[in-house]
Amino acid sequence: MLVAWSRFVRAVDPDLLTGYNIVNFDLPYLLNRAEKLRAAAFPFLGRMVGGRTKMRSVQMSSSAFGRHESKSFTLDGRVMMDMLQVMKRDYHLRSYSLNSVSAQFIGEQKEDVHYSIITQLQEGDMYTRRRLAVYCLKDAILPQRLMDKLLSLTNYMEMARVTGMPLGWLMSRGHMIKVVSLLHRKAAATQLYIPDVPRSSAQDGGGAADGPQYDGATVITPKKGFYKDPIATLDFASLYPSIMMANNLCYSTLVQPKDASLLRPEDYLVTPSGDRFVRPSLKKGILSVILEELLAARKAAKRELAAATDPFLRAVLDGRQVALKVSANAVYGFTGAAVGKLPCMEISASTTAFGREMIELTRAEVEKLYPGASVIYGDTDSVMIKFGEGMSLSDAMERGREAAERITALFPKPVKLEFEKCYFPYLLISKKRYAGQLWTRTDAADKMDTKGVESVRRDNCRLVANVIDSVLKILLEERDLSAAVAYVKHVIGELLQNRLDISLLVVSKQLTKAEGKYESNTAHSVLAEKMRKRDPGTAPSLGDRVPYVITRGVKAQPAYDRAEDPLYALEHNVAIDNGYYLENMLRKPLERIFEAMLPPASVAALFSGEHTRSIFVPTPTARSGGMMRFTKVALSCLGCKSAIQSGALCKYCAPREAEIYQRLLGRSVELEKAFASLWTECQRCMGSVCQEVLCSNVDCPIFYRRIKTQKDLDDASKKLERFAIDW
Repeated sequence: MLVAWSRFVRAVDPDLLTGYNIVNFDLPYLLNRAEKLRAAAFPFLGRMVGGRTKMRSVQMSSSAFGRHESKSFTLDGRVMMDMLQVMKRDYHLRSYSLNSVSAQFIGEQKEDVHYSIITQLQEGDMYTRRRLAVYCLKDAILPQRLMDKLLSLTNYMEMARVTGMPLGWLMSRGHMIKVVSLLHRKAAATQLYIPDVPRSSAQDGGGAADGPQYDGATVITPKKGFYKDPIATLDFASLYPSIMMANNLCYSTLVQPKDASLLRPEDYLVTPSGDRFVRPSLKKGILSVILEELLAARKAAKRELAAATDPFLRAVLDGRQVALKVSANAVYGFTGAAVGKLPCMEISASTTAFGREMIELTRAEVEKLYPGASVIYGDTDSVMIKFGEGMSLSDAMERGREAAERITALFPKPVKLEFEKCYFPYLLISKKRYAGQLWTRTDAADKMDTKGVESVRRDNCRLVANVIDSVLKILLEERDLSAAVAYVKHVIGELLQNRLDISLLVVSKQLTKAEGKYESNTAHSVLAEKMRKRDPGTAPSLGDRVPYVITRGVKAQPAYDRAEDPLYALEHNVAIDNGYYLENMLRKPLERIFEAMLPPASVAALFSGEHTRSIFVPTPTARSGGMMRFTKVALSCLGCKSAIQSGALCKYCAPREAEIYQRLLGRSVELEKAFASLWTECQRCMGSVCQEVLCSNVDCPIFYRRIKTQKDLDDASKKLERFAIDW
């Protein structure tokens, strides 16, 4: 079969192979399996006749993408586009499972069959094998649909065209290689050589912290608060590339201190960081030429994009202008990477020093030109301005455009300050944390824009993101503070009374290290070991995502020791520690938001009062320790909960048997309808209404809801059976 598949690949002769995690799982597995089975004719998947497909392990370290291990293949004439790698490079998501990504971007999912039952399905009947085939087909189809929907191939092809790099390198290497390629192309045309500087790395004992350091961008101290007046935002267009072009900052124009005396003072400029670069009238730097060409090409692409009507052409042009923008912005980072290919701290330090001066000058000029105006926040390449009390949105926009034009005149070309948007209203929480209704025109708001708040963070449970997102919408869109307070109190009450869906409380982390390799105890690693002791066959493996909830425990027991599998918690009635979620996940984000609008006493009242009454659930020690070990659970009356010996009701509730039975029967019918609805949704997802649902997609909220409803239905049926009614 393996050899036949290899022949099929060569016969079809594709330019590109795509899939999801094919680089680190599928293709390595096939190659290792072929070697184990001695299928010598298999590893010839490239276009070169007789060219063997070889695999090797590689490590990539990048400030943008972090450090990770991967596989590299000699696949002559073909490009491997692993959509998992594309998603991780280009998008920040809560989960990168194929089901989660597909549901978010294309509205489709697959039945998530756990690998432990694949053999059982294969050895079953024609229906189980059909389900396995559908599972495999979906695994192949969904990545291709993702690639088409997100225009990934188009965008990467345009990036390869702009930078002159092989398409495959863009998915397996960092940003630096793009700038290296651009430098070599331009240096060759100007008869300059690029030195081959030995590159240090973390493996050699070096790192970013060990290299030369310089001051970064200015962050103007935020004036925290909730602003009901429009806040105009002025942004420097391509700030760092513009600074490098305006001041001719380049490797080829840098003047060493010992050489400064050989030049006239008017032939070079001294940057705010004390470094010297010759002026463009004497010599124009290669970096300046590269940046000018990139930004000019981007402007041309944007003009063509505005005039284009064909959807495919628009997609190509949009991919091109994005590629040009990313490439231009990567140049500054390339010069400042201490462990990079060609670091030059003089360039990066001078660039950020000019940037700090420009931000401070912008603030001073705004407050001088417009009495009463205040710059409430500034960060790297933008400033946020409150022009005055009671100003209309249209007036704030007009004044923002005017201020941008007047201040732009103070800077050398091509530096340009632009007015792009207003925030109205605007919640400024702290540095790098804010939210607001974004307006680019006066007739309607564009969207709610957030940065650094928990609604966009991925390291919390869904409850936190949902609550913060809902609170911000009430505050910014509906502008109703009392409604936001009421909503928060309602959610806290539901949480503490154990009425929330468990799927909202699940946290999911990837198991990236083997047992015993974590430096400290973490919730997901401790839980994985606990599950391995229970059942090694179904325990998480390396690379799997481990979902967990925090359960109640004894006093001072650490949270990582109380992490539990959500399914196990549901099936065994393990009590969730709702107080932990309130105090450790919800409280601080909510306090940060409401502190800007409410006095301290009112903020504290959100977390105390009648709505914080909680349901008491005995801890494990209370249930099994001390005298409790010698007790057993007795039957209780389904009407008044008093202890009884047998049956369903005590003698006092027996006269109300019909009423109580009808109430419990109604509850059972409600659960049956809810379960049928969830079951139908799962059947629709798996593509069959005749087979049992086997899906184990832990990223899907319906999965936990279905399990919980099924358990509640079983409990309700057992209560009805106690009445011993013979139909």
